[in-house]
Amino acid sequence: MNINDTKQQLLLLLKEKSFFREKITLSSGKSSDYYIDVRKVSLSPAGVYYISHLVWDIIKDDNPDAIGGPTLGADPIVSGVCFLAHENNRKIKGFLIRKTPKKHGRQKLIEGEEILPGDETVIVDDVATSGSSFVKTIEVLRQEKIKVLRAIAVVDRQDGAAEALARLNCPFTSLFTKSDFIE
Repeated sequence: MNINDTKQQLLLLLKEKSFFREKITLSSGKSSDYYIDVRKVSLSPAGVYYISHLVWDIIKDDNPDAIGGPTLGADPIVSGVCFLAHENNRKIKGFLIRKTPKKHGRQKLIEGEEILPGDETVIVDDVATSGSSFVKTIEVLRQEKIKVLRAIAVVDRQDGAAEALARLNCPFTSLFTKSDFIE
């Protein structure tokens, strides 16, 4: 698999299916004249295939114990990367961070395979704007004494996420930035 070709195919798919020019209010509360709905691609067969391979290429040498992130943006990425890890005879646990703890059952905030104090993780999300979802994820993990090696977003809207993560000493990578869509 050629990573550059994979990235180009993903960008074409995102531009075709996920990019919208319209006035919208973002989860940060800010207004924007464009929207990138990565889930329209990350939840498609080709999209999850491309995203997972690109993220796997970034993290495979980090040897993380786990990969996860805030639900719903991280869900397909986590599953896809865990699949590739298994295919490559690597054990990587998958987890998701709920917005609020579950009200019944075990009332967990972190779902999936159990990650333990000292585990090293990579966190992922579909779109990063202010970085607040990543920051909350890091805070939850650090409370459990779990290390975050890096954060990866499919798209960085370049609206503060990199700076917020830098303040937490968390390396940040995105597959694409706003400038890949807005010229």
